[in-house]
Amino acid sequence: MDVIVGEDGLARPPWAGSDPLLQEYYDTEWGMPVHDERGLFERLSLEAFQSGLSWATILRKRENFRAAFADFDPDTVALFDEEDRARLLQDAGIIRNRAKIEATIRNAAATISLRGEGGLPRLVWSFRPRRSPAPRTMAQVPTTSDESRAMATELKRRGFSFVGPTTAFALMEAVGIVDTHLVDSHRRGASGLWRPDGTPVQDG
Repeated sequence: MDVIVGEDGLARPPWAGSDPLLQEYYDTEWGMPVHDERGLFERLSLEAFQSGLSWATILRKRENFRAAFADFDPDTVALFDEEDRARLLQDAGIIRNRAKIEATIRNAAATISLRGEGGLPRLVWSFRPRRSPAPRTMAQVPTTSDESRAMATELKRRGFSFVGPTTAFALMEAVGIVDTHLVDSHRRGASGLWRPDGTPVQDG
């Protein structure tokens, strides 16, 4: 088994077993359902910024990201101009990657364009699988799925960028669309949407 039992007696995966910030994120937020537009836009944006980096790096800069991107309000971010772009590229509190910054601004506009068809939440959650993985070790945790590949394709068709199958799957994990908590983790099934064996608790 790949879980680590902490001093509190709770079992967690190795990535959440030592760093206090990662442990709190794992214990309170990761894998819990997110259904609101702003919340999903934030997590999609942060997952894109994480590409090629550690999640701990992003998490430590999260409040800086929120300040820099107007608390991830799509209406505000979509209107960012060249002055805003220059500001972001000079902001040492975030990841100063031009392509990722440009993608976040484009993705804000793409998020707005989805509102007439149920919005970003409806689209993202439409890729919830019939069954969730039930990994016992980290080696059994997938990094993509048929659904994440389909989601990435559809998001790109809708004007989003920096959303490949791996980023899409990481988003699905983060917001509860799938449950990849290790079977022996104390958080397995915490979302209320999936049973420990990977079968759904409900359809919605």
